[in-house]
Amino acid sequence: MTTTAYMIKQFGVVSIAKFFGVIGLVWGFFMGIFLAIGIGGAASAMGGIHALGIGAGLAGWVLMIIIGGIGGFICGAIVAIVYNIVLGAIGGIEMDLEVKA
Repeated sequence: MTTTAYMIKQFGVVSIAKFFGVIGLVWGFFMGIFLAIGIGGAASAMGGIHALGIGAGLAGWVLMIIIGGIGGFICGAIVAIVYNIVLGAIGGIEMDLEVKA
């Protein structure tokens, strides 16, 4: 097998932002579960109304998913922009890739 050297000169901002957005959605899904359990339990314990606790917990879960996706997209765009600026200053990242036969 032979190796070929490639250089990464620039990343697509929207492509990286979409990737980070999906990661943010997954993060928001799992963190939202913990948030929903905490809000649901606290609301149920305070008022004794279980429906209020379940509703607040579900609303918190949905909000965490939305915030995670939007926040991930924005952070991904910022990371890609900064990365492209840094790559312009240092000349890129060199990678050796192996060609599979």
